Amino acid sequence: MPPQSPADDPADDPGHPRHPAEAAARAAGLAELDRVVTHCRACPRLVEWREQTARTKRRAYQDWDYWARPIPGFGPPDAPLVLVGLAPAAHGANRTGRIFTGDPSGDLLYAALYELGLANRPESVRHGDGLELSGVRITDPVRCAPPDNKPSTAERDTCRPWISRELQLLRPTVRTVVALGGFAWQAVLPVIADAGWQVPRPRPAFGHAARATFPARDGGPALHLYGCYHVSPRNTNTGRLTTAMLHDLLRDAARSAGLTPKPGRPGPVL
Repeated sequence: MPPQSPADDPADDPGHPRHPAEAAARAAGLAELDRVVTHCRACPRLVEWREQTARTKRRAYQDWDYWARPIPGFGPPDAPLVLVGLAPAAHGANRTGRIFTGDPSGDLLYAALYELGLANRPESVRHGDGLELSGVRITDPVRCAPPDNKPSTAERDTCRPWISRELQLLRPTVRTVVALGGFAWQAVLPVIADAGWQVPRPRPAFGHAARATFPARDGGPALHLYGCYHVSPRNTNTGRLTTAMLHDLLRDAARSAGLTPKPGRPGPVL
């Protein structure tokens, strides 16, 4: 899907469902959900910021036609492993149209997936560049780039129906979720409950390599949740998260999902 102007947004049609809860519920499959989410304009502050960023741009990207829309999930519709981040970066996914693409966080994440045999190439450039994931889907609880990379609680909750519906549609195949950071961990717990798994109280606490297993309320397969420090430059530049730590955690999570990752090489320690 090429970038489009907000003026071309079907959500401007009075007949188009405007609230995420209504629009997400109507999606019969992931392809439809991924299409519909790109028209969401439910959070005025985020809409203004993503579009302002696309107009002003960063000097290095003056020749880019920014995506400037909500970001859909990325990966096959039958993925057993789901990675959950925070929100699109203003000059990353908001520019390129693909989650975790166009910034250092994505560079590290996609290179790791490639090393483990879960991606067909080590770099992600932009939406539609030929990159494919194997057995892995990546998504965010907040779909628009927020100022200072900090969505409000209200924005997170308004956006929740998108990821809730996504996990419901993945329910037949998903076995493991990796929360990239504490925000993702907290955001995904109610989503897991909405999708049919039992989340205990008190809720499990986030930490790197934290693990929790949730039985299905209908007696189906349990869901495994892994915590991982976010792949942000703040964490990688300080050594809080190294390449080896990321590879080890993703490898364990992939195995728990029933995938067979390559042994791989951890690469240089960041």
